[in-house]
Amino acid sequence: MKGSMRMWRLIPVATVVLLAVRMTTPAPPEFARAATHSVWTTSSMIRVSQTEQPGSRSFVNIYAARGEYEPFQVIVTAGDAALSGVDVSMSDLSGPNGAIIPAAATELFREVYVPVTTSSPDPGYGNRPEGTGPYPDALIPFLDPGTGRRLRGRNAAVPFAVAPYRNQPVWADLHVPADAPPGTYTGSVTVLAGGEHRVVPVSLTVWNFELPLRPTLKSSFGLHQPNLSDRRIHELLLRHRLMPESVNPADARELQQQFGLNATALRFWGNSDRKTCTMDPPPDAASIAAVASLYPPDLPLHMYPADEIDPCPNLFRTVRDWAATMRFADPRIKNLVTVSPQADLLDDREPDSRSVVDIWTLLPKAWEVARPQILAAQAKGDEVWSYTALVQDAYSPKWEIDFAPINFRIQPGLLSQSLSLTGILYWRVDLWTRSPWTDVTGYAIDGYRYPGEGMLIYPRAPPGVRSVVPSMRLKWIREGVEDFEYVAILKRLGHEAWALRTARRAAEDWTNWTRDPEVLESVRRELGNEIERLMSPADPPLAGR
Repeated sequence: MKGSMRMWRLIPVATVVLLAVRMTTPAPPEFARAATHSVWTTSSMIRVSQTEQPGSRSFVNIYAARGEYEPFQVIVTAGDAALSGVDVSMSDLSGPNGAIIPAAATELFREVYVPVTTSSPDPGYGNRPEGTGPYPDALIPFLDPGTGRRLRGRNAAVPFAVAPYRNQPVWADLHVPADAPPGTYTGSVTVLAGGEHRVVPVSLTVWNFELPLRPTLKSSFGLHQPNLSDRRIHELLLRHRLMPESVNPADARELQQQFGLNATALRFWGNSDRKTCTMDPPPDAASIAAVASLYPPDLPLHMYPADEIDPCPNLFRTVRDWAATMRFADPRIKNLVTVSPQADLLDDREPDSRSVVDIWTLLPKAWEVARPQILAAQAKGDEVWSYTALVQDAYSPKWEIDFAPINFRIQPGLLSQSLSLTGILYWRVDLWTRSPWTDVTGYAIDGYRYPGEGMLIYPRAPPGVRSVVPSMRLKWIREGVEDFEYVAILKRLGHEAWALRTARRAAEDWTNWTRDPEVLESVRRELGNEIERLMSPADPPLAGR
């Protein structure tokens, strides 16, 4: 997928003006009239439509490990009258023995609805898109991440207005400090609207274990110039536990130590083309070695010379040449190719018995066809990653905007663990149209449109921040990486079999995975509780685990 799209030029982003909220909106038929506004809460795994009925929950009760992000949503719903000047704030959280998690540990965002005017292709069964309409997706931070100050101007996150009988969700991203003592913390979110304050109680249980800064799951999320070298975007992805495809050598050590960078690609491409079945020969080993030497010696490196070359067996010899050259240049460099394991690439003709491809990266639809070869590659110690692009089957998770939120979380998380995958790739995060805040269809082919394909971040205009801003989809993917880590911790503690049995209740394979966020959260809670038991010498683990 990526190789064929690498030549797409970055479409310049025009100045965009957000659509103003119309304050004379009639009550939709399904919306019960209310004389006053309401404030309610919901899970981060629920998309709140603009017109759905207010929920009944008005508190937050969440669980998290140290070092983990745990999000939730607070929604303001206007009644008969429009609201203006609405503001939201978070208090400190008070915990055991006077411990405090400061308010600054929770980042607040106003959710922006973007229009899906043409839905993704619908197979009519299985995993289906949810149709056209406005979707909450873009996230404007209350504070500019570059300055730490509130954004100003008409496109700032707060204060905001809410039209009559409309919802405005606020996304809260709570990051538990790595040194937070375990236990229960309490605080509140305060909503100022309609001249009055509404207080939402917040309870956070911090488990007695920590998620490592450097995630166990490997990943590669693509960028195109000029964003390819933009450190601010690299940091944004890393804060979501995702690896930019390639970081600048001068930044690598700091990104390792402060942001958890666990691997990066060298910027050498083979320009493979599956339509013409052509590919460039490798550069000389000295050039590769010179670039590799600029990176920290303990940072895993890979190269991505060829993309989706299953239809082109004539290119396998060239891929072998690339592998031999990169390994001669620096033995730590791994060869990543989006291709199913093939006999000509899986054999042991290499002097060190390595497969020609070190990181096999596959679409879900290739699994059943190539399953014996995949198992053979994993048995040799090769890495197997997955990726997703477009809508190429009716069963696997999809990353278009109009698919349910669980799609984004389940693939990098419990599905990857259940299938013994070690990484995930996504071809691009910055494929913007000329007006990406009002047109999210950056990719179309063969008469089909794919809203949000290749676009997991939004450009800085119009919010006013100096870099890009995240999407809700990026947050859900991060939650999946953290789910993966729970199982990885249990494996390291010697409880792999139990952890995988538990994970597979939510995600067994590409066809059998839950669409119910409550099932996923129940499994996560059970995994977290078991790690807590194992980490507590006063409470031994349950028998048989």
